Formats: sequence, C-alpha cells, structure tokens
Amino acid sequence: MHELKTRRPRQPEWLKIKIPNKRTYFNLRSLVEDQNLHTVCQEAKCPNMSECWTRGTATFMILGDVCTRSCGFCAIKTGRPTWLDTDEPRRVADAVDTMKLNHAVITSVNRDELDDGGAGIFAATIREIKKRRPQCSVEVLIPDFKGDEVALRIVVDAHPEILNHNIETVPHLYHIVRPQAKYQRSLDVLQKAKEWGMTTKSGLMVGIGEKPEEVEVVLRDLRKHGVDIITIGQYMQPTTQHLPIDRYVHPKEFEHYKQFGLSLGFSHVESGPLVRSSYHADEQVGRKLHGVFD
Repeated sequence: MHELKTRRPRQPEWLKIKIPNKRTYFNLRSLVEDQNLHTVCQEAKCPNMSECWTRGTATFMILGDVCTRSCGFCAIKTGRPTWLDTDEPRRVADAVDTMKLNHAVITSVNRDELDDGGAGIFAATIREIKKRRPQCSVEVLIPDFKGDEVALRIVVDAHPEILNHNIETVPHLYHIVRPQAKYQRSLDVLQKAKEWGMTTKSGLMVGIGEKPEEVEVVLRDLRKHGVDIITIGQYMQPTTQHLPIDRYVHPKEFEHYKQFGLSLGFSHVESGPLVRSSYHADEQVGRKLHGVFD
C-alpha cells in the first residue's frame, strides 16, 4: 500500500522563486483589491505571479474564495459559500481592461451547490471581457461541473480561446489528492469540450507520490481524449496541513516528460519545476491564434 512521506525533503537549488517586481506587483495587487476580486495567483501562492503579471497575463478566480471541495494539495479555503456575486463578471472585465491584459485566465472555486456549478458566471465573465477588451484572449480553467454537459456547454458557447481542466495527479492518488473528483470524469469533460471544437488543455503535479511510469500513463490518457496542451509542475506543499511533498523532481525528468508528451502528439508541453497551469499561457494562445492547434 502506498504511503506518503511525513518528512519534507530538502528544497533543491533549481526551485528558486523570483522576487516580484515590487512596483508592478503592488500596483496590480491594489487594483485587484480595489475591485474586490480574487486571483488564483495570490490565493494559491503561485511562484510565477510577478513574471506573469509583468507579461500582461493574470488568472482571476471567480465565484468567490470559498470552495465546496477539499483537495489535499490546495491552499484555497474550504466551506459552504453563502452567496453568488452576479456583478463579478463586470468587475473582472474592468480589471482586465485597466491592467491592459493581452491574455486573461479565468478559474474558480468549486460551487457544487449551484445548479450549473457556476457555468453561467464563467460565460458572463468571458463575454464581458470580450466586450470591454476585444484584443484580450480568454482561457478558462474550469471545475468538472460534476460531469454536467449542459453546464459545460454554457461555457463552451461563450467561446473562450482555450478550455483547461486539470487532471492534477495519477489515478491511484485521487482519493487523497482530489477526494471529491473522478479521474475518468475529468477525462470525459476534456473529451466533450474537444468534440465541441475547443482547444483543450490540462495539467498535473508531480512529486506528490506518483511514479514516472504513472505520469506517462496519464499523458497517454489525456492525448487519447484529445487534449492539445499539457502543463507539468512540481507539487509544493502550501502549509503543513496539506499533503507533504514526496520528492523534488529533477529538471531532467521534467524534460523527459516534455519530450514524451511531444512524441504523443501534444501541440504544446510546458514542463518544469515552477510550471503552473497558467505559466506562459499567453504563448500557448498565441500558437492557437496562428493555427498551430487547428
């Protein structure tokens, strides 16, 4: 039986996090706070926040900051949300326009208590951004909507440039990493979005207890279900209350995953210790707009 380690391994040199550009960081943080918005960059303690914001890319977290699920890796608060902010799409679009973003990523907490899982707010946010700043491409990082195809269709019909849903980990770790999710359901969500004409994307963490051959199986599964883009990054324990790090994956192993993914036919593979779902997302959508994924 698999057991996770209780002692954290020593952090290697290749995991140095860049110090934020103070002026850019604080200006954008003030804007986000003034609009009463949330970014997953802040909530999930992303190591690439400064780099992405400086490049004109940001990831907004809609539907509040309380999640109805309790994933073992995630720093976002778990609980029972008490309300739905229907003005949020407008405020996100205002922030995108003020920040002069070229590419906006929209993600959310899980809102399993809502009939549509929050799909309507996703769609409204996409449309508001395209109305306020037409030159800004939009990527959505969606929950699984409990497999509800009607909810998924609501998001697809708003025409984001990229639809992302993260597989997160290998199947045998789902019970501790994503206890309220299902591996096959996530694959089915991605496949259906692809059937409806979306450019699809997914991501997973490594160093959480998986074996390299298991990662390869997941990559094969994602490709079989039509996924175009894949991101692979090192799992970093947000707090001592979250799942411990099993190991720090060497950059050479990340390079192996990249080459393996490309050999399977993924159009773009972003693989490295500090890679997160939205890392270099602007480059990926640029490739789409130039026909690479057609």
